[in-house]
Amino acid sequence: MTKEEENILLNQGKMLPVMEHFYTLQGEGAHTGKAAYFIRLGGCDVGCHWCDVKESWDPNLHPVMDALQIAEIAASHCKTIVLTGGEPLMWNLEVLTTRLKELGCEIHIETSGAYEMSGILDWITLSPKKTGLPKEEIYAKASELKMIVFNHSDFQFAEEQAAKVSENCKLYLQSEWSKRNEMYPKITDYILLNPKWQASVQTHKYLNIP
Repeated sequence: MTKEEENILLNQGKMLPVMEHFYTLQGEGAHTGKAAYFIRLGGCDVGCHWCDVKESWDPNLHPVMDALQIAEIAASHCKTIVLTGGEPLMWNLEVLTTRLKELGCEIHIETSGAYEMSGILDWITLSPKKTGLPKEEIYAKASELKMIVFNHSDFQFAEEQAAKVSENCKLYLQSEWSKRNEMYPKITDYILLNPKWQASVQTHKYLNIP
């Protein structure tokens, strides 16, 4: 297959750059502790300096896979599928998610919202970043808002983003991992004063699982 042919299939969503895919427990947010099959797509230009999967940023570093094939693999393990990245909305997700729904799956996505929505999505975890703000239309569709707290100014940013989501959207504050000992006491105090928020913790890192 030529590079041009591959690019056509990528644009159509028939092939996708897959950094990794694995069966584990969801570690964060409303579905913490639930068994899920993760599909991590390569590619992201949002550029968070504290990102813990920077190796996902360049899609050219990761093999392209047939979208139907990865759907079959994922659904054979579990019916809860999490699309993550990188930034999964960089890619056309129609083919992948249509097949996953045919296989009886519930599809979750973890996104910055910086790209247009695509595909059939049952649960949208929106995690806005200052370096690439979400598209306006995604706010109303977000199931949960996950704000990463790296420094004190992030509380104000969190409030600005929370003002844009629906009243049914769950609101989470989560410390950036390397700052957890410093920021979780501040997050706790903040939530006690602002109980619309909940704390999200990266439990998978404490459990030492992917």
